[in-house]
Amino acid sequence: MNKEQFKGNWNQFKGEIKKKWGKFTDDELTQIEGDYDKFQGRAQELYGDKKEEVNKWAEEWQTKNKQVR
Repeated sequence: MNKEQFKGNWNQFKGEIKKKWGKFTDDELTQIEGDYDKFQGRAQELYGDKKEEVNKWAEEWQTKNKQVR
């Protein structure tokens, strides 16, 4: 995953992550602030064994969003 792209798309992405993965709170998303490493860590804490599924979804979202631009 391109961390700069992740950070650059953060405002749009955080709305999508709340829709798809509802365990992320607004406060948590504010603390993550587009930091991919923080996002991965929080995904692990919230979703445990589904962390890879969350990360795969994030990568697919970023790829799709990159192609649209």
